[in-house]
Amino acid sequence: MSNPTADAIIIGAGVHGASLAFHLSLRGLKPVVLERRFLASEASGYSSGLVRMHYDLELESRLAWDSFQYFRSWSEIVSGDCGFTRTGFIQLAQSQHNDHLQHNVAMQQRLGIPTLLITGDDVSRLAPSLFVNDFEFAAYEPESGYADPTSTTRTLMDAARQRGARLIQECQVTGIRINSDRVTGVNTDHDRFDSPIVINAAGAWAAWVASMAGVDLPVKTWRHETMFVRRPLDFGPAHPTVIDDINSMYFRPETGNLTLVGLEDGNTRGESPEENTGKAHPGFVERAIERLTRRIPALENGSLHSTLAGFDGVTPDGHPVLGPAGPDGFYLDCGFSGTGFKIAPAVGSNLVDWIVDGEPGSIDITAFSPGRFTTGNLIVSQYSYDKVF
Repeated sequence: MSNPTADAIIIGAGVHGASLAFHLSLRGLKPVVLERRFLASEASGYSSGLVRMHYDLELESRLAWDSFQYFRSWSEIVSGDCGFTRTGFIQLAQSQHNDHLQHNVAMQQRLGIPTLLITGDDVSRLAPSLFVNDFEFAAYEPESGYADPTSTTRTLMDAARQRGARLIQECQVTGIRINSDRVTGVNTDHDRFDSPIVINAAGAWAAWVASMAGVDLPVKTWRHETMFVRRPLDFGPAHPTVIDDINSMYFRPETGNLTLVGLEDGNTRGESPEENTGKAHPGFVERAIERLTRRIPALENGSLHSTLAGFDGVTPDGHPVLGPAGPDGFYLDCGFSGTGFKIAPAVGSNLVDWIVDGEPGSIDITAFSPGRFTTGNLIVSQYSYDKVF
């Protein structure tokens, strides 16, 4: 009896696996997505869902801007609702990085991104609840906001399945089969699947999956924690979405009079994601509240709603790993280091073009190839904010 066959096998049903399935199905292929748990159960399900275009690397801004076209027209392009909510987005940076902020805004404006450089007084008018005396300038994207990661993943997968893709959940990949230096399929605890294409979109498990194909991938696990705070009833209008590099955090509004906050430092690496309880470690809430109330003093009168904790894969330079690696037919779509949600639509589109046509589509993503780790040619942003990822 022959094994089930697929045009492509995608390992991992997070937002990137779903985007790959969607774009492969648009090209007439019928992929099989294998997921060890359930749809959006890992990094995607714990994502904060920010949708913004401000990066210190032009390639990532390009991917975010292209992906934004999906988010703002989701029902027309994908179908269904991704939960995109326009809040406006503000990027704060330390004063010593004012020139970097200006360079990055100018770069994004050249790409056509709706963004502008504003002053602290402008921020105070846009968001009266924010403390503004510790910076001079900020970047502002009036069209940006956030989306619901689970809805985003589900609707991408639903659209792919309508075109013939298959999703198999509670299915653990146990091996990748290779013959004459070419992948031929995968083994799982359910069945053996034959395919000439296998794509590793396994998030925090990406290095383990890559090892099955004989690929040494320098992607470590990266734990990220967030919390929801109830805003006081007299808080007034909700604040915008903000990345606050001065306080190494970000925050955004959430329905139900809540504010989500995450920290950009103190996130541990190398922990086993198998032991995840989904809750923050002791001490996180205290650190997060101290920083959040520094930026939004009125939240001193707020209250804790809940905490979350998930795992992603992080690379040595904090940028993703995309493209072919190891045996023919094996591809990587991983290592997003906590910032992969907002670029998933464009990454899926261009990586699928690379797989099907032999080269990426409208955005050249070859700089994210894994070969940079063996040559030592890591990606360095010219105008960075010295973030800890």
